[in-house]
Amino acid sequence: MSELRETLAQYWLNIQGSLFPWLKEDLGELTEKQQQLIAILELVRVEEFLHQQYGYPGRPPEDRAAMARAFVAKQVYNLTTTRMLLERLRSDRQLRRLCGWEQPHEVPKEWTFSRAFAEFAASEFPQRVHEALIGKHYAGELVGHISRDSTEIEAREKPVTAPVASTEAPASAPKRQAPSRLERQAAGDMSLAAMLADLPKDCDVGTKKNSKGYKHSWIGYKFHIDAADGGIPISCVLTSASSHDSQSAIPLATMTSTRVTNLYDLMDSAYDAAAIHAHSRALGHVPLIDTNPRRDKALKEELANERKRCKAANFQPPEAQRYHERSTVERVNGRLKDEFGGRNVRVRGHPKVMCHLMFGILALTADQLLQFVT
Repeated sequence: MSELRETLAQYWLNIQGSLFPWLKEDLGELTEKQQQLIAILELVRVEEFLHQQYGYPGRPPEDRAAMARAFVAKQVYNLTTTRMLLERLRSDRQLRRLCGWEQPHEVPKEWTFSRAFAEFAASEFPQRVHEALIGKHYAGELVGHISRDSTEIEAREKPVTAPVASTEAPASAPKRQAPSRLERQAAGDMSLAAMLADLPKDCDVGTKKNSKGYKHSWIGYKFHIDAADGGIPISCVLTSASSHDSQSAIPLATMTSTRVTNLYDLMDSAYDAAAIHAHSRALGHVPLIDTNPRRDKALKEELANERKRCKAANFQPPEAQRYHERSTVERVNGRLKDEFGGRNVRVRGHPKVMCHLMFGILALTADQLLQFVT
């Protein structure tokens, strides 16, 4: 972690000592939000992942690098729609020049932004930039805890309808029950790409209990995040809203293990399954998963009595103390929704919703990394 801080400190010194003064001379005094955007754009450098194609037949595409920076700015400014982004770009000279356009008439039309966004979604552009950002700054670093959780994503599209159950009489010969998705993942025969492709991705209706024990439902998706210490998102997966959290645990853990090396996996009781415990240990991690008593009343009473005994003795097991670090991923969920566009999903379809959220994750990750030194 010391090497990571030193690297980020050098980035921040260059930004604060050279980039900010140069931009102030050119653009004038910078607001705090503009300084945040500049630092994020300098750290992620989306233009390095785009290649302009000039000299080919047909009309050349608009500058995709400028539009990619604009989509990052949209999440940093937490703007609701692309139309609001365009209005801001045409009226805000400093923001427009930070993205890459000199004059208001140079800003592309809304439909050009829409086509560019569709290209970014199809090519998984923000996912690739985020993966490279993590790989660059976490190479050789040892992460203490990975906290895993999901959050609901409301979408403005029609949910798919569940297939009607068959009313035909069962055959006389008993059929062998097909393995569940979690069992197929735990068997070890599926690659990461196959596991991700097997997850449900349609917009549908999800239901879960809130912190007060009341059920609430939403139409849309469920966003699963693995976050490292310090609130750094490492891996993300988007599934249908009705998908159970446990179905994404093994793909997420596998993806995260290719990006960082960590010691502990922290998960709530929704992930309490033998296959998830075993997979975490197979990766060389220590799983700290809250016990789910399900319908076992005796186990539920024993867990409650154990908590009372620990409280009476003023004792907290080391595992319980480490488990408190799981609140890291909850703060990431909160920042994504409150500050980086997680509540402003106006696109439709799994690829575009994922692209929108990952632009927010990309900005959030860069901002959290810079907070290590600021």
